[in-house]
Amino acid sequence: MGLAAFVAFFWSTVAAAQTKSPAGHPAIVASGFIYEQAPYPQCHASTIVETSPGKLVASWFGGTAERNPDVCIWVAHFENGHWTEGVRVADGAQGDGTRLPTWNPVLFQAPNGGPLVLFYKVGPSPSTWWGMKMTSMDGGKTWTEPERLPKGILGPIKNKPVVLANGAWYSPSSTEGGPDGWIVHFEVSHDSGKTWGIIGPVDKGVGFDAIQPSVLFHRDGRLQALCRTKEGVVAMTWSNDNGTRWSPLAATELPNPNSGTDAVTLSDGRQLIVYNHYAHRPDLSGKGYRYPIDIAVSLDGVKWDHALTLDAEPLEAGYAYPAVIQSADGLVHITYTWDRKRIKHVVVDPKLL
Repeated sequence: MGLAAFVAFFWSTVAAAQTKSPAGHPAIVASGFIYEQAPYPQCHASTIVETSPGKLVASWFGGTAERNPDVCIWVAHFENGHWTEGVRVADGAQGDGTRLPTWNPVLFQAPNGGPLVLFYKVGPSPSTWWGMKMTSMDGGKTWTEPERLPKGILGPIKNKPVVLANGAWYSPSSTEGGPDGWIVHFEVSHDSGKTWGIIGPVDKGVGFDAIQPSVLFHRDGRLQALCRTKEGVVAMTWSNDNGTRWSPLAATELPNPNSGTDAVTLSDGRQLIVYNHYAHRPDLSGKGYRYPIDIAVSLDGVKWDHALTLDAEPLEAGYAYPAVIQSADGLVHITYTWDRKRIKHVVVDPKLL
């Protein structure tokens, strides 16, 4: 089946699967906002990490509006049962006195007592931005001075890096500019982030424009990456050699209205994705199509079962750009943009999905 035919068939099946979860779903342990008020009107692109058992850190960008030069990177900590006030930790100030917007923070806790790393982007647009990083040895309370990543290295574009079986840091990345459109690639470091190499680009398959991969682990040793696309479906690619080579992109059975997703491999071996269970239709305007926001789970990364709707009420800017982790206690923590006004945090018990 060609890509166009698949998408047409796929859309015909989506409406039946869109169901609003009943209030008080037993899997939802907690749900609320990281903040209620902020000194800026808009926010987006959250990330979350557990720095040690029970200690969570979240980050996002906030300012007057995405792409504006006053957009900065903010960080908050979950302490004593609530989130602390967000603190600005990075901006796009340049040496000549000008300001550029910041984008897409990604938090990564290095293993074995390593630093907490904050990756982010600076630049006028996604086609021209560059990668930056800061590190913290006290769980994100204090940070080193911003450091530009090596030329050609963007860092994780939206979703968290993973640690491979050989100890390498493996960063899911992508580019949006250039004559070939959206392209997925990966960046790998074998020396704890001191130097980086590039793997890819991933073959576009039948013509997928894809970005923002998430990396999953399978019990048979394979890696899988799930990607945002322009083609109405989440795309997947597979690696049989620990991320050295990847298969051409192919369609999953999950919808994707050109919106960010994130996924994680659970401790029980299942795969979990957070995504917008809504297929973009050409006859509808893009406004508000990033809803509902949902969870699906899978045993094999191919067959996905819709498990839970987190939010479904139509909002002007919808629910977007989820980040998901599993903490040491087995619970799943999800953050996502709520109407571009706040960052929502939902805790889910995966045993009840």
